[in-house]
Amino acid sequence: MNLRLGAEAEAALKTEAERTGRSQQDLLREAVGRYLGLIPEQAGSIDPLVSRGKVTRPRVPFRDVRPRLHLLSDEDSLDILDRDDRV
Repeated sequence: MNLRLGAEAEAALKTEAERTGRSQQDLLREAVGRYLGLIPEQAGSIDPLVSRGKVTRPRVPFRDVRPRLHLLSDEDSLDILDRDDRV
C-alpha cells in the first residue's frame, strides 16, 4: 500500500514522529486502528500524559507556523524585546 499525504499532514506526521521517537508507520497504524475502532482509545495512548488526564489534546490540528519577524544580521532576540514599538 502506498499513501500520499498532503504537505501539511506530512509535516505534522514527521514532527510527531520526531517528538515521540516513534516511526511514521507506527503512528499511522495506530491512527487507522483507532479510526476503525480496532484499538480502544485508552489502550496504548500516543501520549501517556493525555491518557492520564495531565494534558488535553490540541483543539486545533497541526499547522506549520511561519515566523513573522526576522532578525537582521546584527540583531539578536534581546534587541526585539527592547523595542519601543511593541505593545
